[in-house]
Amino acid sequence: MPYTPSGFFCDRLIRERERRDGEGSLSKPLRFSGQDFAALKQECLTKKCLFEDDTFPASVESLGYKELGHKSNKVKNIVWKRPKEICENPQFIVGGASRTDICQGDLGDCWLLAAIACLTLNEKLLYRVVPQEQGFSEGYGGIFHFQFWRYGDWVDVVIDDRIPTFNSQLVFTKSAERNEFWSALLEKAYAKLHGSYEALKGGNTTEAMEDFTGGVTEFYEMKEAPKELYKIMKKALERGSMMGCSIDSLVPARFETRTVTGLVKGHAYSVTAVEECKQSQHKEPKVRLVRLRNPWGQVEWNGPWSDNSKEWVSLSKGEKDKLHHQSAEDGEFWMSFEDFKKNYTKIEICNLTPDALEDDKIHKWTVSVNEGRWVRGCSAGGCRNYPDTFWTNPQYRLRLLEEDDDPEDNEVACSFVIALMQKNRRKERKMGANLFTIGFAIYEVPKEMHGNKQHMQKDFFLFNSSKARCKSYINLREVTQRFRLSPGEYVIIPSTYEPHQEGEFILRVFSEKRNTSEEIENRIEADHPVPAPANAGEESEEDQQFRSIFQQIAGDEMEITANELKNVLNSIVSKHKDLNTEGFSLESCRSMISLMDMDGTGRLNLQEFRHLWNKIKQWQGIFQQYNSDQAGSINSYEMRNAVNDAGFRLNNQLYDIITMRYANEGMNIDFDSFISCLVRLEAMFRAFQAFDQDGDGTIRLSVLEWLQLTMYA
Repeated sequence: MPYTPSGFFCDRLIRERERRDGEGSLSKPLRFSGQDFAALKQECLTKKCLFEDDTFPASVESLGYKELGHKSNKVKNIVWKRPKEICENPQFIVGGASRTDICQGDLGDCWLLAAIACLTLNEKLLYRVVPQEQGFSEGYGGIFHFQFWRYGDWVDVVIDDRIPTFNSQLVFTKSAERNEFWSALLEKAYAKLHGSYEALKGGNTTEAMEDFTGGVTEFYEMKEAPKELYKIMKKALERGSMMGCSIDSLVPARFETRTVTGLVKGHAYSVTAVEECKQSQHKEPKVRLVRLRNPWGQVEWNGPWSDNSKEWVSLSKGEKDKLHHQSAEDGEFWMSFEDFKKNYTKIEICNLTPDALEDDKIHKWTVSVNEGRWVRGCSAGGCRNYPDTFWTNPQYRLRLLEEDDDPEDNEVACSFVIALMQKNRRKERKMGANLFTIGFAIYEVPKEMHGNKQHMQKDFFLFNSSKARCKSYINLREVTQRFRLSPGEYVIIPSTYEPHQEGEFILRVFSEKRNTSEEIENRIEADHPVPAPANAGEESEEDQQFRSIFQQIAGDEMEITANELKNVLNSIVSKHKDLNTEGFSLESCRSMISLMDMDGTGRLNLQEFRHLWNKIKQWQGIFQQYNSDQAGSINSYEMRNAVNDAGFRLNNQLYDIITMRYANEGMNIDFDSFISCLVRLEAMFRAFQAFDQDGDGTIRLSVLEWLQLTMYA
């Protein structure tokens, strides 16, 4: 029997388990669309056929949805061809992968191509994205694969080698060598990852750099760069970061113009070293230098500190050797840091995770990664301008444990970079999804709250200002910023600018020294107060009324069914005008019976009913506390505190589920839904604890046991 999909929450739980087992790491990448490259390739070779990828077909759907959609004239004459149908001797890579292998076609994705160009400067990283054991000769099956980092996981993307052509010319990315295809196939795999070629239109280089490396990218306009930029660059290179810079905006190659100083405008350079040197007999004893590389392999800077300039005379042989100074037209050259700042307009630093670096690197970033969601009505609180809901956003505790190693700096501080990335928006663009305006704020945690895992309440944010925050809320895929704060404990609040906007995100913290960042409030437990013994003294008026109603409905058996329970409760609740409820549904009453039914009859006796009624009265008191405007319902954002008052400590994922399950379209929870939620929570906690005999927080159930527990809950 074919299974329907398991559903979002089920998938998420399975994914979390897989991640704990190492799935999604470099050595065990996830299989995109469930496709196993080795198995599919072997099947093609055995059957002597070429692979055809039905998950990304050679058709208009894979090209796009609007400008490259069904109705567009641009797609009319496009023919999908394999490399062997385009030229005689196709090769995957000719003479090593280099920048000239990447020439832009008719797609606005120069941002992607600039990142691929940067990638070619680092072979280890390149061959992680572009596995080498592929080609068009022996073992060719029309199938290729590439690996990308995607929101915390490495994924392996399988494609066939049918590429869009027009008059037998490649429509999109091509190589200067007509028979070389690695860059065109890489672009196709990246298009598949995002749903179509058109989804790649418009982006920034940092986005692709991160997808190729799993790193966090910092971007600086030189005129606004921090005063400690030299130090930032020096430390970044020590930690193996990739660094690129450019003059003016990065535009397609035909707009690159050479200046009189030998630098090329509109062109990406890579920074390969920064050094400080002693000059002999010079009024400035120390000079800071930057080494750059033009990916062309030629055309160099001809100003001060260029290969044959007079400045080199002021350095000793030892200093020159330290810089590996040589005069050659190889595209690599030195210039002073001051000239670097004057001539270049932008710099991008891609900080790499430890797994991306060679093992001999002494300095590595400490990285922590957290995934989260903003859920309307629960955890999509918006920015500080919305104080009633801001506190409900996901919160992450950051512990900065060690100060930077910086002998020249007397300040005790920790450097770290925070990156907040929203997920899947490019892929969902064809459904009209645009990027949210996102940002984050950092608050210092008071000493008395260090180490606890409590969600900070509304009052904390009303009476405390942020210690630091991102420069602005902006509609980019990722907002990144560098900070320096004293060692201590902080809370990071990521949010959309407007409240009630639903989306998923990933929050990463890169720090020079040890740090930990984790979502707070992940301890899950329930208080189970012992019910008060029945009062042996005189019955209160309510008790007498209660017993007489129960006897009238229950009859001689003194037990009531779900339908009868519904009548009893609704006759009592209807007297409370402030609850503004339509009464309890039959389904709610069935859940209550399953919670209180100790003898398995499917009915409640008077004692069981009395316990239930005491609970309802206690929960009603909590409900009234949050029903401050007497509207008869509570705002779903307040549900977190109401559930906590009822004795249940949950985490953000569970609060999200409760809101989605029990709140109405207006993000309110009525009395019936409130009681139903608490009944379900109590029942599930009680069942779990009955099975968790050793108290380790895990239980094992057979399918029969699982179904018995869940079907009667």
